[in-house]
Amino acid sequence: MSVTYERRLLTRDRGAGLLQKLWLIPWSFVLLLCAVAAVGYVALYSAGGGSPEPYAAKHALRFGFGLVLMLSIALVDIRLIARLAWLGYAAGIALLVLVLLHGNVGKGAQRWIDIGPLQLQPSELMKIMLVLGLAAWFQRASWERMGNVLFLLPPALMVLLPVGLILKQPNLGTALITGMVGAAVFFAAGTRWWKFALIGAGVAVAAPIAYDHLHDYQRARITTFLDPESDPLGAGYNIIQSKIALGSGGLWGKGFLQGTQGHLNFLPEKQTDFIFTMIAEEFGLVGALTVLGLLSLVLMFCFAVALRCRHQFGRLIAVGLGTNFFLYVFVNVAMVTGSIPVGGVPLPLISHGGSAMLTTMLGFGLLLSVYVHRDAEFGAAQD
Repeated sequence: MSVTYERRLLTRDRGAGLLQKLWLIPWSFVLLLCAVAAVGYVALYSAGGGSPEPYAAKHALRFGFGLVLMLSIALVDIRLIARLAWLGYAAGIALLVLVLLHGNVGKGAQRWIDIGPLQLQPSELMKIMLVLGLAAWFQRASWERMGNVLFLLPPALMVLLPVGLILKQPNLGTALITGMVGAAVFFAAGTRWWKFALIGAGVAVAAPIAYDHLHDYQRARITTFLDPESDPLGAGYNIIQSKIALGSGGLWGKGFLQGTQGHLNFLPEKQTDFIFTMIAEEFGLVGALTVLGLLSLVLMFCFAVALRCRHQFGRLIAVGLGTNFFLYVFVNVAMVTGSIPVGGVPLPLISHGGSAMLTTMLGFGLLLSVYVHRDAEFGAAQD
């Protein structure tokens, strides 16, 4: 019996044993995630002043919990996940509403809710639930239905609703990423390109109006991005210090625990938003490119799963999750290098943060479920 034929039997048989499904998990990808998380541990150990506390130990604990969560979800039949997708989307919306009503306020924003010992940021979870909801909507859509504007209105509202709720927190960066993740799923599902052109034109026209409605700190980020030296001790401080740290690392870096910008506390938020800068200062250009190489391998796996999956539901999940991962890496690196305005976006699997780690591993669990069940049979497309 060939490996391919055996795999198809396993993924079609709902009673397939857990050990058989565990055999189908791509353990090389799991090891890759462990390597990226190990980079995060080393960086957070340094950010903690050469101690596991207060960042590195929590990072390891969260990754360990996330690893168990990821492997558990990977064993769940993808068809069951498809049936529960709408429930997940509804739960995500409910949490966004809850955070607006009873969420914790920090740094001028209302983005977190307490669930026991865990402080959850629902906007992080919503991106995963949005991908699930859109994939469930489009999973049996034919090419003809994708050309019907009325068919596209409900999923468009599915994107606009969480984006609007996230903007109310306010959290512009995450709202934009959520919208782009939704757009990627629309595109992968077969939405005509001219519809995106119309939306892009509308966004361009509305941009000046939207700028006038931004909060003061959001407008300050944009003006500071254009000229950070205009306020070197205020709004421009973060990006100036980040650039100094990046440049001082050179080719090979200053050495582990030897970064002056980070350890003398010139570098802001070194354990979260600017952790890539700290890595570049201590390990240089070589270290920074190595980290980007590892993250690129993770991204390549996401889209490789999309290409190999035989059902639309899994393909759309892989594309949506891959796009989300790419945007987080791109925005974080572009932000700390001064290529885009500072937006408070963490580096996946590396930055300190419980919600980001939990949702990242949840997403990878769904991705592995798609991989394990990539030959599962769904119904035919509906006209």
